[in-house]
Amino acid sequence: MTNNQSDKHGLFARLRRSRESIAQGVVELFNSSAEFDEVFFEDLEDRLIMADVGVEASSDLVQRLRLAVREGGVTEGAAVMSLVQQKAAEMLEEIERPWEPPVAKEPWVIMLVGVNGVGKTTTIAKLAYHLNSEGRSVMLAAADTYRAAAIEQLQVWGERLKVPVVASSRGSDAAAVAHDALTAAQARQMDVLLVDTAGRQHTDVGLMDQLTKVSRVLTKCQAGTPHEILMVVDATNGQNVLSQIDHFHQRLGLSGLILTKLDGSAKGGVLLSASKRFQLPVRFVGLGEGESDLKKFDPLDFSKSLFSL
Repeated sequence: MTNNQSDKHGLFARLRRSRESIAQGVVELFNSSAEFDEVFFEDLEDRLIMADVGVEASSDLVQRLRLAVREGGVTEGAAVMSLVQQKAAEMLEEIERPWEPPVAKEPWVIMLVGVNGVGKTTTIAKLAYHLNSEGRSVMLAAADTYRAAAIEQLQVWGERLKVPVVASSRGSDAAAVAHDALTAAQARQMDVLLVDTAGRQHTDVGLMDQLTKVSRVLTKCQAGTPHEILMVVDATNGQNVLSQIDHFHQRLGLSGLILTKLDGSAKGGVLLSASKRFQLPVRFVGLGEGESDLKKFDPLDFSKSLFSL
């Protein structure tokens, strides 16, 4: 079995809860439908909405499916499900953007943000592992200065991954830590700087202001940075993540999403909902606790794993 095949098998297995949540309604509908008529499409849309795919994404997906079925004269359930997979992937692929460092010989600056408890510090360590495995030199900035445990946690990960960490004491100015880290990354000619930030509720104006300050200071230190502002969201929160993304996106101009805890969630359909509503690409998905369990997002693999008879 190739590594690619192994990854696909793993994704299929780890999306079991999300797949079963959708299957409870959708597969039952496929098995009970004698024909794929308008009643079927309306019922399918309702069941997708109930499975956390969201109103906008469900409506778009069903409309694409409706046209494909009618134009192709498709009548077999397995063929229709294959079209569901293709059209879901198509929706996600339309939002995809290149994931690549800037051409200039300067650090690729990636800032991670999110609310409390989504696994952001662990995710940044996994991202460091992923980028390191691609042969890139990585530095971490411990700009979550609210929790001493977060600084210590990142330092432990740095030692484990043999990645340098720029940190200060608890309560330090997060923007100053980010500035010092970028200056150090430039001096050491690092390929990537990953900036960890404190988890915060999107309704906390003061803490949201601090995030914009971090971004602004990075821009002053190196034009065009941060190149990526990725929001880490917890898949188990379902549709609740939409209001979180909305607030962060308005304040920071997010460039993409990382979905964590996808392996333990029955609400993987929210990924389609969030991508559709905010036109943000999903960069990575978290599928476990291990350092290698952050996977680069593949729309077709995800769709095939999520929608299956």
